[in-house]
Amino acid sequence: MRRLVVAAPYLWLLLFFLAPFAIVLRMALSDADTALPPYAPHFEGFATLREFLGKLDLENFRLLADDGLYWDSYLQSLRLAGLTTLIALAIGYPLAYAMAAAPRHWRPVLLVLVILPFWTSFLIRVYAWIGILRPEGLLDIVLGGLGLTDEPLRLLNTEAAVLIGMVYSYLPFMVLPLFATLEKLDRSLLEAAADLGATPVTAFLTVTLPLSLPGILAGAALVFIPSVGEFVIPDLLGGPDTVMIGKVLWNEFFSNRDWPLASAVAIVLLVVLVLPLALLQRARQGREAQP
Repeated sequence: MRRLVVAAPYLWLLLFFLAPFAIVLRMALSDADTALPPYAPHFEGFATLREFLGKLDLENFRLLADDGLYWDSYLQSLRLAGLTTLIALAIGYPLAYAMAAAPRHWRPVLLVLVILPFWTSFLIRVYAWIGILRPEGLLDIVLGGLGLTDEPLRLLNTEAAVLIGMVYSYLPFMVLPLFATLEKLDRSLLEAAADLGATPVTAFLTVTLPLSLPGILAGAALVFIPSVGEFVIPDLLGGPDTVMIGKVLWNEFFSNRDWPLASAVAIVLLVVLVLPLALLQRARQGREAQP
């Protein structure tokens, strides 16, 4: 029974990660074809396994290395995801801190307000931003009524619109782990720091911030990883210059029907995302190992 319990997570990993990864890797090593499925060679049994393996090649990965479009899309995706994570942290940390410092009977209400957007379809919420950011939309009407602008801002179909949409969509993923960490913070440590002569800023930098680091790392991972592969928000709010890797994947799979090349793009994206996850895991283990 104990072995079955230990084996369960490995079976889950095998079925829902390693097996799909092997399928995608097999397509990435194939060539585009007009057949169904649209790639070749096809596996026709273990009797021809040697011949099948001999036809696989790295041509799609070489194409990715030679074509600047894919590198630009990777870099732009990483840059926008990094900016989204930093902005979400700058907004989410004070919000989570205020929620954790609020009276206990108010915290469930504040928590519901944070997760309230999830009760509405993600696609509908992104479409709503089109009406807000379009020229002479809600934002322009409000700013014009306040006398802050004389002409439309024209934010829609820009990189700024993509950042606004991604920060809005993924902000709760930053707030929730931060709130869970800050709520458990022992307030007596701040009182002890104050008794020792620490100013509020010093107490925050030496006590609150280090103790909230696990929440920061968890929130950063939850925001950064889906932001890198985001497709809907850049497609609806971005312009022709906003080419993120999720949109490239969509075009290769469904417009060009080049499944092998799209699979190679996905494999490289996975490797790019595994690196920050490994760094976060090492940082967490190093922190837990400290006395």
